[in-house]
Amino acid sequence: MLTVDDSASMRALLRSALASRGFQVEQCEDGQEALEWLAENEVDVIITDINMPRLDGFGLIEKLRGSTLHADRPILVLTTESSDEKKRRARNAGATGWIVKPFDAEKLTTALRRVTH
Repeated sequence: MLTVDDSASMRALLRSALASRGFQVEQCEDGQEALEWLAENEVDVIITDINMPRLDGFGLIEKLRGSTLHADRPILVLTTESSDEKKRRARNAGATGWIVKPFDAEKLTTALRRVTH
């Protein structure tokens, strides 16, 4: 799986929580880095933040959904944002699901297993 978040502490939390539950975790700092990484690598699921420099989560989702390679890839949004407008925008962009930070590791694991099986 690939996690995309500009916060080093959030990336560390995600790596710790997910790796300890058996997931192989790759990480990128923003949407642009994620696109570059995904051009040469494959993952089952992507977890992305919304607010990031260079390319935000909305832009990342839109670009991935516009590519045949990632059109059906599960993409979960993990963010501090909780407004209905932002959730609607993420859904319209093609997000599979939405999880609000701070995340509960068990709920995140359940969501990941649901979208990857």
